[in-house]
Amino acid sequence: MMREKAGPDFIESLARGLDVVRAFGRGYRTMSLSDLAAATGLARPTVRRILLTLTDLGYVRGTAGVFELTPRVLELGMSYISSSDLWTVTRPRLEELVGLTNESCSIAQLDGPDIVYVSRVAVPKLVTLSVSVGTHFPALPTSLGKVLLAALSPEELDAVLAAPSRSGVVPSWRPDRAEIDAVLREVRAKGWALTDQQLAPAIRSVAAPVRNGEGRVVAAVNVNAHAAETSLETLTEDFLPKLLRIAGELSSDWALWESRPVAVVGAK
Repeated sequence: MMREKAGPDFIESLARGLDVVRAFGRGYRTMSLSDLAAATGLARPTVRRILLTLTDLGYVRGTAGVFELTPRVLELGMSYISSSDLWTVTRPRLEELVGLTNESCSIAQLDGPDIVYVSRVAVPKLVTLSVSVGTHFPALPTSLGKVLLAALSPEELDAVLAAPSRSGVVPSWRPDRAEIDAVLREVRAKGWALTDQQLAPAIRSVAAPVRNGEGRVVAAVNVNAHAAETSLETLTEDFLPKLLRIAGELSSDWALWESRPVAVVGAK
């Protein structure tokens, strides 16, 4: 089915191929042709042709009627990380923050209604959610997402909130628009955001914005903790000052990184 509002240059076949790849990211390691057709809303013959193409390219393998992604798919996500060099820029500061808090710390950016983790240093702890670079969660119930959403214009926020999450995660917290607006106003006023078990039970975190040289929020950094081990008071009184300092240093790093000379392919 053609997508609404697609322009004349929109390549529907490419979009359908990406739909099939993303279908595997909803908690299923292996899927049958019928499963993929149901998940994507595409006809079985279409899905079959896409799978054969992805198999030839090395992104999918199939055995006994079921299919799974291959590790080569990681190249697609790592192309973004490598091209932006975010890991190199941010990892030292994250490692410092982990050393100060003994908690897992992450950096995320907004991807429509979701956040996507672009850098993370984890500490072995009690966990209820698996998180790694590339993981998506609904933005609103996360501290990282609150920071990023609070930085949007009213028009941008309306569009993001109207879009469905592609993460496959159903959060514990489902506020109405009035509550959302009140929460984001508080985030703007404070300059940081807190989440207490709104995404999932026992998960709480505090986040702060990372800005570029123009002062625009380009990412968010957080300290993530288990509710049974870390109190809200520890998050806000002990960890938050350290987080705000690291966020400021990350912002300076980001501004310097963006101002670096960049080679242009084909330039003479």
